Amino acid sequence: MIDLTRLSKAVSHALRHEPWLFELELDSQGWTPAEDLLAALRKESPDWASLDIADLRLMIESATKPRHEMKGHMIRALYGHSTPGAVGMVPCSPPDELFHGTSPESIDSIRARGLLPMRRQYVHLSKDPHTALLVGTRKSPHPLILSIDAASASNRGILFFRGSDIVWLANQIPPEFIRTYQTP
Repeated sequence: MIDLTRLSKAVSHALRHEPWLFELELDSQGWTPAEDLLAALRKESPDWASLDIADLRLMIESATKPRHEMKGHMIRALYGHSTPGAVGMVPCSPPDELFHGTSPESIDSIRARGLLPMRRQYVHLSKDPHTALLVGTRKSPHPLILSIDAASASNRGILFFRGSDIVWLANQIPPEFIRTYQTP
């Protein structure tokens, strides 16, 4: 039985951060042949010697948060890239409000400079406060949830990109569109 969580982490690392370590070539949209990824993963671990397309599809279908997608025999990470050269995304209209989970220690910097992509290509935002809370717990045991006035930001020229049904991306979010989220 394949450990799907471990597989997802390895696939994310290969497609988001260091494709060259896996000898993968990503196109401008982040796609690579799934068979090339499978060959690299089979070399990575003896546990994955029999890894196949069906395992990748099962990993994608069983994920609680969509991170990857396949079309035909091509695969890509939906977001989270830190590789040089931005993966092309198509701007689209965001929901009126988006959310971001962060550590309380970061709030002074966020209030001064806004949300910046840091080591990633984009700022990651969530469609709902619950998802932002889950993401924020990676940064702090007691994360702070921020509300983003995405409608106003979009009207002022900030571009948003749909990463998945629950993840939205932006190049940056200026401080005037950010406030602390108050639970209703």
